[in-house]
Amino acid sequence: MSETPATRAYRIAYDGRPFHGFQRQPDVSTVENAVFDALRELGVLDEQADKPTGYAAAGRTDAGVSARAQTVAFEAPAWLSPRALNSELPASVRAWASADVESDFHATHAADSRTYRYHLYAPRDGSEGVAGGGALDEGRTRDAFAGLAGEHDFHNLTPDEEGTVRDLSTAVERDGEFLVIRLAAGGFARQLVRRVVGLAVEVGRGASELSKVNRVLGDGVVEGPEGVAPAAPYPLVLWDVDYPGVAFSVDEDAAASAREVFDARCMEFSTRGRVAGTIRDSLE
Repeated sequence: MSETPATRAYRIAYDGRPFHGFQRQPDVSTVENAVFDALRELGVLDEQADKPTGYAAAGRTDAGVSARAQTVAFEAPAWLSPRALNSELPASVRAWASADVESDFHATHAADSRTYRYHLYAPRDGSEGVAGGGALDEGRTRDAFAGLAGEHDFHNLTPDEEGTVRDLSTAVERDGEFLVIRLAAGGFARQLVRRVVGLAVEVGRGASELSKVNRVLGDGVVEGPEGVAPAAPYPLVLWDVDYPGVAFSVDEDAAASAREVFDARCMEFSTRGRVAGTIRDSLE
């Protein structure tokens, strides 16, 4: 007798740099394409099927954005553990935890909140912390994020025309030479996280006054030279997605594999940084 698939949710971490975002697209590499390709190789997804039965994802991330806890859910056989899924995923994409959920579970709509972290380089000594933008004043930056917190219509900070009212939580923590920005809400419109960061950085650099925050959050349209461009994608991480009543079980082997992958990336970029630093110092 054939096994009856059950709906299961998977936590997925990925380095977003090699991908053109999460959502599948034709002719370019995306995280979702990688997941679907892995499921086809494992025989879970038919070659002709558009997507797995019951499939949904917690959200979309832009090109270059990474994730710790992107979440996908679909009907899966009992043997499809995170470790099994990793056997056909590229190294830059790692499943590391899973949870059995109700058959009507929807990874997008069932999420209670989503949390992003943005790692903003901001040296304590006041030297240039944003490429090409000058030094970042920590106090001004914190004030800008505080002004953006709460329920607002963020229509000036997203290309979306609907779903622009959000209740945003913000927090800023100093971690060495970085300000780690925590942004949480029930959901996010397109580019909202990166444009919120972009606006706070404008204020922190002194390129805009704090009053611009209120102007951007107002009813009027702010565009042209006054518009807010999205901050760079690579310092942004989809950190957590909260599902009330869902308990994820960590697959220790899969989590160890993910740690190895990201440890290798840490060493790679430490080496790149050292090489760049030696060249810089030799030219002084």
